[in-house]
Formats: sequence, C-alpha cells, structure tokens
Amino acid sequence: MAEPATSNAGEPPVIELKNVSKTFGEVRSLADVNFRVDRREIVGLLGDNGAGKSTLIKVVMGFHTPDPGGEIYFHGKQVDDWSVARARSLGIETVYQERALCEKQPIWRNMFMGRELRNRFGLLDVERMKSECARLMSEHMGFTSAAVHPNNVVATMSGGEKQGVAITRALYFEAQLVILDEPTMGLSLTETKKTLDFVRHIKEVGKSAIFIDHNIFNIYPVVDRLYVLDRGRVAGVFNRSEITMDALIERLYHVARTGEMEMPS
Repeated sequence: MAEPATSNAGEPPVIELKNVSKTFGEVRSLADVNFRVDRREIVGLLGDNGAGKSTLIKVVMGFHTPDPGGEIYFHGKQVDDWSVARARSLGIETVYQERALCEKQPIWRNMFMGRELRNRFGLLDVERMKSECARLMSEHMGFTSAAVHPNNVVATMSGGEKQGVAITRALYFEAQLVILDEPTMGLSLTETKKTLDFVRHIKEVGKSAIFIDHNIFNIYPVVDRLYVLDRGRVAGVFNRSEITMDALIERLYHVARTGEMEMPS
C-alpha cells in the first residue's frame, strides 16, 4: 500500500517497519505491516480491540521480535539486534495509560525516578533535580503559579497534569520517539484538552510520537498521519490534512463492516 508523502521527504524516518509479521502459535497478529514515523511527526494508530495495535507497538518497543523477513530501521539504518534495551538506548520511550507515576511521591522524584542526577561524589543531587524540575514545569508544562511546586505530591495533580509529567520526563531524557498508549483514557474533556496540548509540544520540540487510541475524536486533532489497523493488517494510511474527520469516520465504518478500506464510488 502506497503511503502519503510527508513534509520530511528526503530524510529517513525515525523508525520504519517493513513487511513485519508476528505469529503466536497458529494466530497471526500482524501480517506484512509497513509502518513509519518521520521526524517531528505525530502518527496516530487507530483500530478496534484485536486489530493488532498492541502487538505492533510491542514490536516497536522491542518487546516482540518480528517473524523472519520483517525489517526494522532506525534513522535509515537497519537494526538486527532489536530488543527493549536496544529500543530504549536509541531513544524510544513509552507513556502508558497508568502513567507509571508514584502518586505519593513529589513531582521532582517522579521526574527523575530511576535516572536520578548525582553530584561529583556520586550522591543524589536533590537541589539540582528540584531546580531542573521547576524549569521543566515552567518551560514545558506551562506551570507558572507559585502554588505548583516540584515538592507537590503527584496525587494532588489532575489526570492531564500527570500525563504532562510523564511526557515531559520522556522528553527530558532525550526521547526521539514517544509512544503514547491511550493517554486520554478516563480523562474529562478539560483534562483531555490539556493532554493533547502536551502531545502537540512533543512535535514543537523536534521529537516524534505514536498516539495509540480507538477514539478518533481524541486522536484526529493532533496527528499528522493516521494508520488504521484491522485484523493485523494496515487497512489505510491518511494525511490528516487530506481527509476530514467525517470522511474518515465513514471509512472506519466501512472497514468494520467489510474489512476493506476502499469504499465504492
């Protein structure tokens, strides 16, 4: 299936999967999937439960190894030793639905958890972490009120703000590609809007993201391109600028009924 061109033509994608399949026993969860994310691009991944979204993302994360014949490229170079450790070392970070935050700990501890900053003596540099956290909260998360402080406990934050902490943490540690696993699930309309603003910021700072969801109304406003998965195959790829939400919804209904993206003229 030919994919729409993007504004990054000529540059290698941040990540590209070619002819990737994944079989578990007698079940083929992915079948000859071609998928890419360009630099400074937000790519949406849509599909019903069982469409293959989770399997595809676990391949990108390095959790699953593709079946023989599938290829993975990072910045144009084929990577054979693909694994979770390899993917993370190259700058692929995942923000899960659960947000992976310790709610009873302050924001600054969550921001640097597992990657604490240390001084020249090897001791935790608490003041530097608090200072960096305050800067990130102001510059990347838009918190300017003195009432919001790095010492605030995460449990006091709203759902959208918690997603902001998780996304900002990924960007601080030089993520090249941020995977967002249904980041708006369970959020109110206001908090969803706040989270989508954080998603847009990923592109603004020159990074890329994969936004996984089954709700087109959340995913459509912020993505550059959309992949639609159905029963383990890519049923369609669209530039958002070239298709309206209404037209896309009609195509999704058509896929659900027939398994084919092409609609009769």
